[in-house]
Amino acid sequence: MSYDKLRSRRSALKCMAFGGAGTLFALSGGVFTPIDLAMAATDRAATAKLGKPLFVQISDTHIGFNKEANPDVNGTLTRTVALVNSMPEQPALTIHTGDITHLSRPVEFDTAQQLFSGLRTTEMHTVPGEHDTSDATVSEYFNRFGKASNNKGYYSFDHSGVHFIGLVNVLQFKPGGLGTLGNEQLEWVEADLKGRSSSTPLVVFAHMPLWTIYEPWGWGTGDAPQLMSYLKRFGSVTVLNGHIHQIVQKTEGNITFHTARSTAYPQPVAGVGSGPGPLKVPPEQLATMLGVSSVAVVKHPQSLALTDTTLA
Repeated sequence: MSYDKLRSRRSALKCMAFGGAGTLFALSGGVFTPIDLAMAATDRAATAKLGKPLFVQISDTHIGFNKEANPDVNGTLTRTVALVNSMPEQPALTIHTGDITHLSRPVEFDTAQQLFSGLRTTEMHTVPGEHDTSDATVSEYFNRFGKASNNKGYYSFDHSGVHFIGLVNVLQFKPGGLGTLGNEQLEWVEADLKGRSSSTPLVVFAHMPLWTIYEPWGWGTGDAPQLMSYLKRFGSVTVLNGHIHQIVQKTEGNITFHTARSTAYPQPVAGVGSGPGPLKVPPEQLATMLGVSSVAVVKHPQSLALTDTTLA
């Protein structure tokens, strides 16, 4: 890649990652339309089309982290919970896309569950991040959140006419390496989708990005193309991930990919600096780089609309 192309790419990624006010994305026919949140706030007609919130995505809470990038991750998760609870219409679900904890310690999971209990939403779904599976027996996460997947880490469910698929791509994680789904999980997805109408809206969520954002930093999943071959026949597919602590998006056909901000700390833009990791920013900027995403169902035509909100 030439220097000019790399610089342009980094600039584009930087714009997506560090937008302070956030952007609303309305999905219709598998394509997101960006709407500035300031405009949406004054355009009732635009916001009315978004429908009732279906779920909120929370990601990368990293309970147990206490370094300079954010010495109070409990506090920022508490603010996140308050932000979700203050929504005029409460979402039915909360989805956490991994790295609930920082070091997979029992006390970290206990604290996270205590903080999550403050959410007014009654149903929570999770997938593990690599930080949730770093304990020697890889059991702390599954002891608390493994029931839905029979301790496999991947599972599916239906809600409000939307089919949800939670996947795990961190159990073969190596620092700097790409995520892996594995043949067994891919075969399960193929069977799970067999016979489902192509008009069914899908939400697929995992921790590491399910497309390659930046391979030198391991920001991708090596066998994700096989997964995409199963998804491409569906008219509305939203793929949600965490891991990189910033918003990066793309659309391929009717599949829209979206990574979430962390509630703990930001990370650098892909390819900028020596590598990924906690990024220290001025305290007054931190809240603009942390946040949540909310997804609503649009009934006519049935599709999804996504809104990003920062803690600022």
